[in-house]
Amino acid sequence: MAAIKLEEMETRAGMMRGKKPAQVTLLPDPPRAHRHLPIISTDDHLVEPPDLFAGRLPRKYADVGPRVVDHDGGGQAWLYDGKVNPQIGLAAVAGRPIEECSYEPVRFDEMRRGSWDVHARVRDMDLDGVYASVNFPSAMAGFCGHRLQLGVSDPELALAVTRAFNDWYLESWVGSYPTRLIPCQIPWLLDPEVAAAEVRANAARGFKAVSFSENPEPLGLPSIHTGHWDPFLAACEETGTVVCLHVGSSGSTPTTSSDAPGDCIGVLFFGFAMFAAVDWLYSKIPVRFPDIRICLSEGGVGWVAGLLDRLDHIGRYQAIYGTWEGIDLTPREVMQRNFRFCALEEAAAFDVLQSIGVGNVTVETDYPHLDGTWPDSQEILWRQIGRLPAADAHQIAWRNAAELFRHDVPDSVVADPDSW
Repeated sequence: MAAIKLEEMETRAGMMRGKKPAQVTLLPDPPRAHRHLPIISTDDHLVEPPDLFAGRLPRKYADVGPRVVDHDGGGQAWLYDGKVNPQIGLAAVAGRPIEECSYEPVRFDEMRRGSWDVHARVRDMDLDGVYASVNFPSAMAGFCGHRLQLGVSDPELALAVTRAFNDWYLESWVGSYPTRLIPCQIPWLLDPEVAAAEVRANAARGFKAVSFSENPEPLGLPSIHTGHWDPFLAACEETGTVVCLHVGSSGSTPTTSSDAPGDCIGVLFFGFAMFAAVDWLYSKIPVRFPDIRICLSEGGVGWVAGLLDRLDHIGRYQAIYGTWEGIDLTPREVMQRNFRFCALEEAAAFDVLQSIGVGNVTVETDYPHLDGTWPDSQEILWRQIGRLPAADAHQIAWRNAAELFRHDVPDSVVADPDSW
């Protein structure tokens, strides 16, 4: 399978058919969704607001730290370390007519305010019937924070910016609504010992997860097969910090032929999650760290049953490969023990739920992206899982995520989802 860099997606033929409209339409608020049961979304995104770093960096970095600037074309961009990143929203088009959706909003006022304002975000969660949410970074930071660190002229600046991002995330974003938002840090990528210390310090102050790269090697970092990341991963296991591997966190997304239309990218976007699952499994990270929890964010679920069967099949030839020797559990058993998967509009996945394991499935809304289900997440999810036994439906909608991220849902909300 070939790959295309995320920043190149916008130029691919057929990727977001319409050109950016001269006038952006932001639709009025939808009616509040009927709540069938609570939802914890294990994959949403925040758009980094323009004041994110205000007052959070040492004075010596005031002129080179990230800030939003206007450019001649009428848009806005991030300026950091002398380099301009023109992407600010990364397909943050929730609440816009589909025929107007372009790949990239170029101003904050072209996005629904819930994309980047935490108070508006929680209001949009209420409209959608989502009780709690894990929010990943967007274009400015990169899904695992790599754009804040790789290629930056001064590593001390990069570390200060990374820490400032995590401070803001915990104090301003999650801190405004700690019962509704689940804290997920970005990791330090340039030294695994420092990364481990950061994970321990962040866990002590309340972080539950870290958004790591599905595959660090394309970013120019050591492979997960080298053992390089073991100090960091040991800290994640020790502190119960969930390792979230978001599709695209390697800086790329799957495609096929060099001239394939954008539809191919859209359909195959989940593909790297399947690749990452196999890669991480046979790196034996979950064997060396048996209590580690790996969440394949925005990676889908439907493929998991087939992959588990394929693991069993390949296991018959272990004498040829020699990788999985001296391990008590089978690859299937380790995958079902250590990995969690994230469903988005996948009705057929629940036909093979018993194969996947009801305890291994979570759900997402992907707000505010084009791919997301806002403001219809309740109805879409209920069409998929409403036919299941009530205990299974609750497990998928929120219980699995609540256990994974150690985030309580009040009994009153479980008994009456309209109570919040």
